[in-house]
Amino acid sequence: MSKIKGKIHNKKLGQIPGSITYTGKKESQKLFIETFDYTKEKYIEKELLTVKESFEFKNTDSITWINLNGLNHVNEIENLGEHYDIHPLVLEDIVNISQRPKIDEYEDYLFVVLKMLYYDDNNKIVSEQVSFILGKNYVLSFQESDGDVFDEVRDRIRQAKGRVRTMNSDYLLYVLIDAIVDHYFSIIEILGDKIEDFETTIFSGKVNDDISQDIQNLKREILKVRRAIFPLREVVSRIEKHEGTLILKKTKTYYRDIFDHLIQVSENIDIYREMIWSLMDMYMTTISNKMNEVMKVLTIMASIFIPLTFIAGIYGMNFEYIPELQYKYSYFILWGVMIVLFIGMLVYFKRKKWL
Repeated sequence: MSKIKGKIHNKKLGQIPGSITYTGKKESQKLFIETFDYTKEKYIEKELLTVKESFEFKNTDSITWINLNGLNHVNEIENLGEHYDIHPLVLEDIVNISQRPKIDEYEDYLFVVLKMLYYDDNNKIVSEQVSFILGKNYVLSFQESDGDVFDEVRDRIRQAKGRVRTMNSDYLLYVLIDAIVDHYFSIIEILGDKIEDFETTIFSGKVNDDISQDIQNLKREILKVRRAIFPLREVVSRIEKHEGTLILKKTKTYYRDIFDHLIQVSENIDIYREMIWSLMDMYMTTISNKMNEVMKVLTIMASIFIPLTFIAGIYGMNFEYIPELQYKYSYFILWGVMIVLFIGMLVYFKRKKWL
């Protein structure tokens, strides 16, 4: 393993290109394979035990979606790649979960990598890599673990809702990517609510000691979302401009719609990024104002007691011949002068609106 800037990368240095090595931490994840094979008139949904059971769908006239959960099962992924003539470098990228969103174009298929974002039980954003391989009549998807945002897509296939059962595999890839991008809006909405809550808290003055750390955590979440979204714009743009036969002209309009959504999400991310910096500045300003209030009170108290201390210091000196010492009312006069000074300074500070 190599360690760069505090992060552990499981890929070994000097490894042979095309070596299929899982780099995640879910070594105990069970293998789960599901297939949806459909035409306009019918569909077949199966849960498979091994990838060999999916080989029959390769050369059919129907459209097939094979979804594999469990990137730690590299042998099964290798068998699937061998049957579908997938390049070893593609298989290597599938199981290397630190990939940046990207697209690779091959003669018979497209390879797309993107990040699926969701909140876990601890209210933290999880970024899970999802890989797609688009063929002439199939889409292969690879996920690290169970749980995704594709339930609506499954229902559309089962119930023949929308166009998915009447279109080709390029449209199936579109609806899968669109499901992930649509979920970005939910993430953005939650981030926006968090920023508004922080603003309300800071303006109210009820700031706890942990708020600076909370703001930093929110900043990291925004950066994580930004890293997932910004490269995806180029991916979708390249799919839209693909000149091969895999992406039909009538489908490119739908990918253009995804691109528009990504632009909208990206703009929101940039706005939230600026807002989070403003939150930190606002918090530091609040702390500074509180400190200034404390310093103002201390300065006023010091200003009041400095002349009183001066008078007390004069008459506290050990000289035998001080004129006022023998005067009968000196003690009371001294107290009177000090009280007048005290009240006078309070009135002066009040008029200056320092109190």
